[in-house]
Amino acid sequence: MVEPNGVQLDVIAIGRASVDLYGQQIGSRLEDIGSFAKSVGGCPTNISVGTARLGLKSALVTRVGNEQMGRFIREQLGREGVETRGIATDPDRLTALVLLAVEDEGVSPMIFYRTDCADMALSEVDIDEGFIASASSIVVTGTHFSRPNSDAAQRKAIRIAKAHGRKVVFDIDYRPNLWGLGGHAAGFERYVKSNRVSEQLKSVLPDCDLIVGTEEEIMIASGADHVLAALKAIRAVSPATIVLKRGAMGCIVYDGAIPDDLEDGIVGKGFPIEVYNVLGAGDAFMSGFLRGWLKGEPHATSATWANACGAFAVSRLLCAPEYPTWTELSYFLEHGSKHKALRQDEDINHIHWATTRRGDWPLLMALAIDHRKQFEDLAGGQLERIPDFKVLAVKAAARVANGRHGFGMLLDDKYGRRALFAAAKEGFWIGKPIELPGSRPLQFEFSQDLGSRLIEWPVDHCAKVLCFYHPDDPLELKHEQTEKLCSAHEAARKVGREILIEIIASKHGRVDNTATARALSELYDAGLRPDWWKLEPQATASAWAEIDNVITTRDALCRGVVMLGLDATMAALAAGFATAKASRTVRGFAIGRTIFADAAKAWFAGEMSDEQAVADIAGRFRALVKAWEK
Repeated sequence: MVEPNGVQLDVIAIGRASVDLYGQQIGSRLEDIGSFAKSVGGCPTNISVGTARLGLKSALVTRVGNEQMGRFIREQLGREGVETRGIATDPDRLTALVLLAVEDEGVSPMIFYRTDCADMALSEVDIDEGFIASASSIVVTGTHFSRPNSDAAQRKAIRIAKAHGRKVVFDIDYRPNLWGLGGHAAGFERYVKSNRVSEQLKSVLPDCDLIVGTEEEIMIASGADHVLAALKAIRAVSPATIVLKRGAMGCIVYDGAIPDDLEDGIVGKGFPIEVYNVLGAGDAFMSGFLRGWLKGEPHATSATWANACGAFAVSRLLCAPEYPTWTELSYFLEHGSKHKALRQDEDINHIHWATTRRGDWPLLMALAIDHRKQFEDLAGGQLERIPDFKVLAVKAAARVANGRHGFGMLLDDKYGRRALFAAAKEGFWIGKPIELPGSRPLQFEFSQDLGSRLIEWPVDHCAKVLCFYHPDDPLELKHEQTEKLCSAHEAARKVGREILIEIIASKHGRVDNTATARALSELYDAGLRPDWWKLEPQATASAWAEIDNVITTRDALCRGVVMLGLDATMAALAAGFATAKASRTVRGFAIGRTIFADAAKAWFAGEMSDEQAVADIAGRFRALVKAWEK
């Protein structure tokens, strides 16, 4: 929406954009790290993500390379809801990289790979007046005043912002070695006094409306050697609101004259937490402060939100991926946490996970072809042909989807490896089974160590686990199956994969209007909060109402339910769809044998060509899609 004054965005951040590679072995030297987790990074990039997660309309102005890491940054920011029009692609330079490790509490060595990187080539050409004027504020950052071309770009943005009555925010963001004041190994060094840097940064201060920095950053921006003197030096040249970040002690906000006692400023509520990793905390802090400041909140409120966001960041490993969403922050401010290590709070972790998941799937119509035992029976002695048939099924699903969103497939990695590669190119939602077919009590296929298996999956693949579970099962059996489901749930969360739990109750007991709902209640009691449920069609609308009540009460952030088929007829499935019409949680279906069984029998028998099989599967899938859409 465009405001009367032409404002479309709340904030545009300008400057660094990198790919951060975080060492996953905590307590190790960077030399000893064995694996890394990848995320977007760089002060303004982090701020653009942090503010977007808190409900602001944010954008980034930077440059990235014309390669995979540059595309990752652009795509990830798009997923976060950040406007990417201001990101230029540099044809000659590579995207910056940063390697980091958590060696000790508060000690995180890092190496910046930024020699002639793309973002430092930012120039005045990249600053579009209309785009800058479309935001109510801009954030300029210290590092990009270190080079003539990027300095000129930021100063042009400041002139445009001031001319259009927009606010200018200055994140001092001082990294000495990015100013040439330290060797490559000094990435974690926070302060090196430099008159050259101070003179450069002091010239920015008069144009600012908000200045944010640590004690060291306030000193470098002013040239003074003590914090109080630094604050007064800044006030002498700028009427801006000044926010002094003090790490674990929170922050102090100064409007007007600087008091002789530092503590006489405006102080927000602090949050005592365990420090796990300090990197990126300042950018989370800035995001929280901007959420309040740009919305006209009192400084004490903005400071409290900033402190809370910083607390989240220091309690987790990565930078931007760990920043809270507005839903998560609101929950924390209202309920707090009994854990000083916020990453150990299961309720907060679930809110974080569920509000930052990849993609939006309000509708999901999936062709389920993850069957293994059934295909082995259909193929007879032709097991080597099963992968070929699954590729044909992908072609059929793609023919029906025709590029539309809301389609998916369940595929296994025993016979469906080539089909998975093909499905990934179609933009499908993809789920993969992990259960040993037919097992009761539940066992996993291949290995009981799920974590080492899931870590090899693409990040957007969903783990699917089928459990034959009835609420009237013997207690010992229920306990064993629930423990197995919990281990699958924990493994999926640990490695960042979604999980779909499929419950079939009708094979082992009577199913009435409450059976499935009772089963779900018991599984929620065990701590399970899957992203998806896959459930049998229910006989009555009241049965669906019972299920709806359980899911919305126990986990309002659940993506929802997809219906399974159990080899039912088309007519029976259409009737099941109609019964589910009033459900608040059913999002679609994931059905297989009703769609592919006849074609598979004929194809394996040599009575149907590849194209005929594709056409037959597509026709049945299309019929189910139409039945659902009715």
